[in-house]
Amino acid sequence: MFGIQLIINSVLLGIGLAMDAFSVSIANGIADPAMRKRRIMLIAGTFAAFQFVMPLGGWVCVHFVAKQFTMVQPAIPYIAFVLLLLIGGNMVHEGFAKSNHEEPDNNKSGNRLKLSTLFIQGVATSIDALSVGFAIEEYRAVQAIFSSLIIGVVTLAICLAGLLFGRKIGAKFASRATIVGGIILILIGAEILIKSFL
Repeated sequence: MFGIQLIINSVLLGIGLAMDAFSVSIANGIADPAMRKRRIMLIAGTFAAFQFVMPLGGWVCVHFVAKQFTMVQPAIPYIAFVLLLLIGGNMVHEGFAKSNHEEPDNNKSGNRLKLSTLFIQGVATSIDALSVGFAIEEYRAVQAIFSSLIIGVVTLAICLAGLLFGRKIGAKFASRATIVGGIILILIGAEILIKSFL
C-alpha cells in the first residue's frame, strides 16, 4: 500500500511544492533576524500544515467536485500573486516608514510576523498544491493522506532551513531587512504568475 514509489514521488512533490514556501521563509527570516526558535517552529509548522492540507484538498476535489475544481484551477496563480503582492507591498511600506522614523535595534524582534499575515502566506504558497490532487488521483484515501503527510514533513524541514538562513542574512541587512523581505515576496508572486503562462 505504501510502496517505495509512493514515498519517492511524495518526497519529490514535497520538494517541488515547498520551493515557494522556502523562499517566503527566507524573506520572513530576513525581515526578523531576532526571530526566536518558537516563532521559527510556528512559521515552518504553518507552511507544512498548509502543504499537507492542500494536496489532500485537491484529491478530495478531484474525486467529488472535479468539474467545479477544473473551473477554479486557472485562477490559482492569480490568487497567489495578489496575496503575495499585498503582503510584500505592505512589508516594503513598513520598512521605509521604520527606516525614516527610527534607528532599528537588531536585537529586538520588531518585525514580528502577524498570525493573519502568516495565514495568508500559507495560503498563497500552498494554493497551487491543490493541483496535486490530479497527480495523486489514483491513490486511495489512506495513500493520499500518507502522501500529503510526507509533503508536509518535507516542507517543514525545507522551511526551517529557509528561516534560519534568512535570519542570518537579515542580521546583515539591519534596517533594510523588512524592505528586502517584502521585495522577495513580490518577486515570488510574480514568478508564480509568470510560470502559469509558460
